[in-house]
Amino acid sequence: MRPSRADLRLAPAALAAWAAALAVVAMPVGGAFVLGVSAAVGAGLVGVVVVVGRRGGSTSTAPVQAGSVPGGLGQVLLVLLAVAGVVLGGAAQLGIREGGLLGALVDQRATARVVGTVRSEPVPLASPASWGDREERYRLELAVEQVTGRGRVGSAAAPVLVLAGPAWARVAYGARLEATGRLEPAGRGESVVALFVVRGSPRPVDPPGAVNRVVGRIRVALLTATDRLAPDPRGLVPGIAVGDTSRLPADLNDAMRVAGLTHVTAVSGAHFAIIGASVLGLTGLVGLPRRARVGVVAAAMGGFVLLVHPEPSVLRAAVMGAVGVGGLLLGRPSRAMPALGVTVIALLVADPWLARSFGFVLSVLATAGIVLLTVPIARGLARVVPERVGIAIAVPLAAQSACAPVVVLLTPALATYAVPANLAVALALAPATVLGVLAALVAPWWAFGGAVLAQGAGWAAAWIAWVARGCAGLPGAQLPWPGGPGGAALLAAVTVAAGIAVVHRDRIRQSLVP
Repeated sequence: MRPSRADLRLAPAALAAWAAALAVVAMPVGGAFVLGVSAAVGAGLVGVVVVVGRRGGSTSTAPVQAGSVPGGLGQVLLVLLAVAGVVLGGAAQLGIREGGLLGALVDQRATARVVGTVRSEPVPLASPASWGDREERYRLELAVEQVTGRGRVGSAAAPVLVLAGPAWARVAYGARLEATGRLEPAGRGESVVALFVVRGSPRPVDPPGAVNRVVGRIRVALLTATDRLAPDPRGLVPGIAVGDTSRLPADLNDAMRVAGLTHVTAVSGAHFAIIGASVLGLTGLVGLPRRARVGVVAAAMGGFVLLVHPEPSVLRAAVMGAVGVGGLLLGRPSRAMPALGVTVIALLVADPWLARSFGFVLSVLATAGIVLLTVPIARGLARVVPERVGIAIAVPLAAQSACAPVVVLLTPALATYAVPANLAVALALAPATVLGVLAALVAPWWAFGGAVLAQGAGWAAAWIAWVARGCAGLPGAQLPWPGGPGGAALLAAVTVAAGIAVVHRDRIRQSLVP
């Protein structure tokens, strides 16, 4: 196992873009524009210095020294460009979201009628009793296009979070509908501009577009194909294949959380890797040339994004995959950390609110952890276990180590058996994903074939459920840990110290011996 040095040149720009995104979504529009313009002007000035320095070096009669233009200026330029792009893009979006009639009605907490497009699947609320009755309630995101209230009508382009009753349980993703309810301001920096509390039923305006209709049919067909499975695989297969956790048993969901397996149903990088590798292998078997193989893989990943809906972790994985496919098309080896840096910057320019999404944060951290930590951890483990075993252990351990400080912000506890649980389900995740996706694609046109494929995925999912329940039932499956930023910082420090101890164990031991 040869150590390789990670290319971290884009890391400062990506981190700066992330910090800028966190700042801009919580700023007033005017302040955001001032900050963005300042960063752009700064980038321009640094760019001029870099260009002048290079020209001076090339025209001078003296020998040109390597690095005659300080390398730090290049990093400063990248950082300023990333910050300017994120902040100016965010400021423009803030102006559109918060302006006009919708912004005024939200400030007034007015009752309004809105027309918009459904942008998420309906999800049941955990505590319907808070509404003052026992009726089940749902939440979903609606992209508002038009709003009527206080005797005025205006256009809009902003998302709201709908809180509604059971009449909204089966609204279709991508459908345009009309509803009346009360607008409540969302917190500053939230991805939605308002909470839209609705008591009545939605009124259809337009059905989903052709693509969303096909996707909806595929997802419903997968649910039908898994109807006859046992409860655990019946809920897990749609979750693993397309991210639909609507039928996941509550106790299994809790067990997966305790065992550190919640990522199994949060479609992200691992699922794209499985789908991409499977498609690439098949195209290789049929003898397609490289360019054709790249095109087929890219098309498959694009279709998978549509199938599972563009959630933050899915977007991260999809854009990262696109960068990798571009590298293959150009005949250059893909380098994971630069690809991840480009992905983070591009996505935050397009949607700075992703910076506040725990799913996006965990997805990026897991990828970075695997890329940066797998080889050092495996080298440390190679002293006590065979190399292949060390690598198998190092991958989930690297991902868990990188994500753990953020996870404790959500749940102040440590998943003691997360690494062995992930090792145990690793071989089952690929067949569960591939067979589940195939079942979804086949079932709308051949119900029996879809059911057979779903049964195969169900066997793999049953093993995953068994591991989750078994690990969650072991003594000390969760260890309490301080919550909040302090607990996260403490865990990060402990993790770094443990990593240094593993990687430099021999050196530390020698320093302690007299």
